Amino acid sequence: MSASASAPGGEETLAPPPLPADRLGRPTAPSGRTLHIVEVLLRFLVIGLVMIPTTAIYVALCVLLLPWRVARIQAGNLYGKVIGRSVQWIAGIVPEIHGFDRVADLRPAIYVMNHTSTIDMWIGMWLCPFRGCGVAKKEIVRIPVFGLAYLASGHLLLDRGNKERAIASMNRVQSLVAAKRLSIWMWPEGTRSRDGKLRGFKKGFVHLAIATRLPIVPVVAHNADQYWKGTWRITPGCLQMEILDPIDTSHWSADTVEEHLAELKVAYARALGPRQLG
Repeated sequence: MSASASAPGGEETLAPPPLPADRLGRPTAPSGRTLHIVEVLLRFLVIGLVMIPTTAIYVALCVLLLPWRVARIQAGNLYGKVIGRSVQWIAGIVPEIHGFDRVADLRPAIYVMNHTSTIDMWIGMWLCPFRGCGVAKKEIVRIPVFGLAYLASGHLLLDRGNKERAIASMNRVQSLVAAKRLSIWMWPEGTRSRDGKLRGFKKGFVHLAIATRLPIVPVVAHNADQYWKGTWRITPGCLQMEILDPIDTSHWSADTVEEHLAELKVAYARALGPRQLG
């Protein structure tokens, strides 16, 4: 099939890329009904009943592992797989991952995921490979129960309101990643997109890639905001996700940061539909 089409004047123009639903052969929006607020509250209650005892056991384990940060990170990976999967199942949002093998095959790597929904965090925790260090903003510790677990995990907290502290935190994680050959999982937009559209990327992942020479692996969530919007609006369904081809960073330089930001943007533009690109 030709990738070009004839314009009225006889000139050839590039055909638009196929929509994700056509390319993946799956719908990329929920087809069921949105849960009633009472159903959402009941599901949150079940999530709490699962999370509270699990987190208590996990935090106690982290206290025992306090001198060994990498062990705590791996314990956090296990905790994330249990809790992340549990929240998905209780919420009724089941991710279908295209290219799932790349998560394991490409490690260590820097995995970056677009962020439009609450469910993104739980899916990211579940997908993050063992020996993968999460990167989250410090406000995450305010989440009841879960915030305590993250604080104990040894994963990275960033204070974006304080540039010096943020740089110091990034420098520490660079040293840790290089010494222990860890992977990194992060959301490069920094803040969740409220309308589902891809936001601009922060530069932290570029500097991490330059320092560690790890490949960038883009993780794409299609229309996640239509499945779990805000806090109370949940629509169960099969959420389409893709693990894209890795981006080689061996040639990256601090002098060409903007080019590397654009390179990741292009990777997402090729995968996302027009609604999320704006």
